[in-house]
Amino acid sequence: MPLRKIVVAVPDELLAAVDRAARVRHESRNRFVTLVLRHAVRARRRDAEITRRLNELFATPALVKQHGREAPAPDGSGTDWSDERW
Repeated sequence: MPLRKIVVAVPDELLAAVDRAARVRHESRNRFVTLVLRHAVRARRRDAEITRRLNELFATPALVKQHGREAPAPDGSGTDWSDERW
């Protein structure tokens, strides 16, 4: 597979952490970053597929009705995900 070069700006401390992790694994920075990016992309696809399946499952009218009866009321102490970006 042909490789393409890109430029990515990262904070010094993140680059240092990447270099340490690559060194521990006896890999080049390039290989380590490529593997991490590949993992992140696959995880995102898996998450999207899981969400799609759950949405499909909970769209079943009988399950919606059952869930409405059994689910506890929200207590307002949920996790704030507003800083999540994709």
